[in-house]
Amino acid sequence: MTSLPTFEDVCAAAARIKGHAHQTPVMTSRTVNAEFGAEVFFKCENLQRTGAFKFRGAFNALSQFTAAQRKAGVVVYSSGNHAQGIALSARLLDIPATIVMPHDAPAAKVAATRGYGGNVVIYDRYTEDREQIGRDLAEKHGMTLIPPYDHPDILCGQGTAAKELFDEVGPLDAFFVPLGGGGLLSGSALSTRALSPDCDLYGVEPAAGNDGQQSFQTGSIVHIDTPQTIADGAQTQHLGNVTFPIIKRDVRDILTVPDADLVDCMSFMATRMKLYVEPTGCLGFAAARQMKADLKGKRIGVLVSGGNVDLSRFVSLLSA
Repeated sequence: MTSLPTFEDVCAAAARIKGHAHQTPVMTSRTVNAEFGAEVFFKCENLQRTGAFKFRGAFNALSQFTAAQRKAGVVVYSSGNHAQGIALSARLLDIPATIVMPHDAPAAKVAATRGYGGNVVIYDRYTEDREQIGRDLAEKHGMTLIPPYDHPDILCGQGTAAKELFDEVGPLDAFFVPLGGGGLLSGSALSTRALSPDCDLYGVEPAAGNDGQQSFQTGSIVHIDTPQTIADGAQTQHLGNVTFPIIKRDVRDILTVPDADLVDCMSFMATRMKLYVEPTGCLGFAAARQMKADLKGKRIGVLVSGGNVDLSRFVSLLSA
């Protein structure tokens, strides 16, 4: 295996996406600080272009395409946020984009992906292999396959969100980051170790899909069936060959939270912080709440990964 990416690669990604990606706000809540007895900083990637952190890695990857790659196009598979990030980045860079999306992806994510110009191919996430579909399309049409997380350019782009957080607020004692396939967490790890080396970094998964936790505990990548969880952005089946070594090296622990806690956090953030956040985007906050007794007096970071959830779904979850 080639050498793993470094923080210098994150800095290079930050330079490439500057002026294209938003530098998203860092928000605080006096209510949360009082509840925790700590300072809590929310990095709001739900306010990023396309509504999620995924635009960062997508633009970083596509901006490095050769002329031949740009002409042939890009193909990706995604439950929604990577799809939108790639579709918009491809439109900005004049690259044809084919997006493989599950039949049960949130309608808002599918509509947005098509709206950005992506050619959407639908599949069944419970019976079909999205990775094989992507490989087949790439081979048939000569397109470049960019996976949603297991790619150096993707994870380094994602790591720019954590870099911005530390650049703005300084070192932290603990940092909670959502975990699906590990692109956001591994990229965040590179920034954390460089800018806040003593910070305890935690990846957070839905309880129904704890493949990352199992992998972290056993030391090797564990594969699971597609988990049944409202956190659709974390319905991955395994970590990546690039992301896992970084996670294993740099992360303090992998935590899990039940779906009910995600709903509680969605409700709180909507009513008290006026933030529209998808279930996956609440993973970090939910885990920090679980640990708040151990966080008193500390400086805490929470990465809010996205806000792409159908309005009808959002209302039904909060009114259940």
